[in-house]
Amino acid sequence: MTDATPQTGQTGALLYEKDAYSTEGKRLLGRQAAGESFLRALVRYGQADTLFCFTRTREAYDAFCRQITPWANRQRRASWLPAHDLAGLARAGTLHRPDPDIGQLAWQRRFHNQRTYSVCGVTHTIASKQMQQTIGDLLLSPVQSWDAVICTSQAVRSAYARLLEDWGGYLEDRIGRRPVCPVQLPIIPLGIDCTAFPRGEQAGRLRAVFRERLGIGPQDVAVLFVGRLIFYAKAHPVPLWMALERSAQKTSRQVHLIQAGWFENQQEEEAFRRASATFAPSVKSHFVDGRAPEVRFGIWPAADLFVSLSDNIQETFGLTPLEAMANGLPVVVTDWNGYRESVREGIDGFKVAVTLPPPGTGLDLAADYLTDHLNYSAYMAHPCMATAVDADACTRAFITLIEQPDLRRRMGDAGRERAESVYDWQNIIPDYEALWRELADRRQQAGETAPLRPGQAPHPLCQDPFALFAHYTPTHLDAGSRLMRSPAATMELRRRVAADWMARYGGDRRLSEELVTELLKLCAAEAVITAGELLEKLSVRHDTLFSAPHFYRTLGYLLKFELLRLAPEQAKIDGRDRK
Repeated sequence: MTDATPQTGQTGALLYEKDAYSTEGKRLLGRQAAGESFLRALVRYGQADTLFCFTRTREAYDAFCRQITPWANRQRRASWLPAHDLAGLARAGTLHRPDPDIGQLAWQRRFHNQRTYSVCGVTHTIASKQMQQTIGDLLLSPVQSWDAVICTSQAVRSAYARLLEDWGGYLEDRIGRRPVCPVQLPIIPLGIDCTAFPRGEQAGRLRAVFRERLGIGPQDVAVLFVGRLIFYAKAHPVPLWMALERSAQKTSRQVHLIQAGWFENQQEEEAFRRASATFAPSVKSHFVDGRAPEVRFGIWPAADLFVSLSDNIQETFGLTPLEAMANGLPVVVTDWNGYRESVREGIDGFKVAVTLPPPGTGLDLAADYLTDHLNYSAYMAHPCMATAVDADACTRAFITLIEQPDLRRRMGDAGRERAESVYDWQNIIPDYEALWRELADRRQQAGETAPLRPGQAPHPLCQDPFALFAHYTPTHLDAGSRLMRSPAATMELRRRVAADWMARYGGDRRLSEELVTELLKLCAAEAVITAGELLEKLSVRHDTLFSAPHFYRTLGYLLKFELLRLAPEQAKIDGRDRK
């Protein structure tokens, strides 16, 4: 990858923080797996010649380049867009972040120009109160119709829209008017890289290796679960173990359950191991570390079928059933959230019914979570414990697949074809790029929501401190302020100021040494000079005009450390004004 000036036709910049795009950490979360997979796919299948990276530091950009270089299958350019250079985002057109929190980005853009670029996010879980707050904030933030939050399933889009509707209704009751959220909410599913999984002879070798390692015989049936091993935030395992135990008893086949994931702590690991023996004594349970790449991508051929009985409100899409389908495995899943859309009943596998308590029976949970009487994990656990998976239906699905190897093959073949034709990233990335182009068209044509009026603060609750607190003093710098070089402004004083960490704003980049030098030169050449005259001389002597805000703040800095002074007449006038 090379850092270069971009060519035409670029469609988006990635807001890059490695944690959102890497599975290298000790805690492997679904959003990280999805983010890493998306980035790899964008590098491989994106049509733009340039990959824009929006980061706070050059070090983060360098990490981005190191990460994507092995994935490039053709010559691509990488270009850094520093986070302080909002104007530079016009080169990309869209700023994409790996979560739905685009409200803050919209406020940030308003300090520059609301039509310069679009902001785009993507949903993962929306169950936490922090994430629901970010959704509600969209009704108050300056988002535009050329912005978007990608919903990965109809299930999460419906919940997203419900939150906006309910919060809008409250605001209407509170202030007499219902705000409208102009943000686009397209449905684009997460994708998978079907080429990342073993095929043919390689799959056969891995099947033999893992089954031998785990003691799975040729006639035994292996059921695979992949994901975090955490009962309150992923899938409660007891219904699964109970259904597998019944299936093993009725089919007289040796059934193995491979659970490829990781535990939050030792207590939960011990609980899982004890409970698996209690509820499924006839089933041989195997726990393998799903964080290890060789397991994440190599364990699939060892199984005969896949299961994921998600019963958690944190789930919104679900990648692992698609990965199982890409590996030719029939799937048994709950008829729940995104699974309902990705898995076809009787074709790719079976969907098991889930029963929830009625609406209105969880208000005490919401109240306790809001007031921190329940932490997030406990808040997740309570609905999970009241969400019932149909164990009998699950048992019937297992028995059918255990006893019918031909059906397993047919469903596995159908699932693989669906994964490759619908959910492979090479089919999904074009949808992202088409969305970014659509947003660009909207920027050119659509009306602007909450246009910034002259003199108005871009963010009313994060204002220019020199405006909000102007009344703290009657004395202000302006174009008529008369300035002179301070008698104390020796080279020694300037050296001491320049060397002191506190006096240099802690090394803040906003303090320009070039501007300091020019101002001191200009003031030394004149006995008294007004601020307006200084700014005019700077514009004449330099091709690039120093911005007025930086100019006046630098004057204040020089006055603070007695490198400049207000001319006596100015000080006298100010003194009279103060009286």
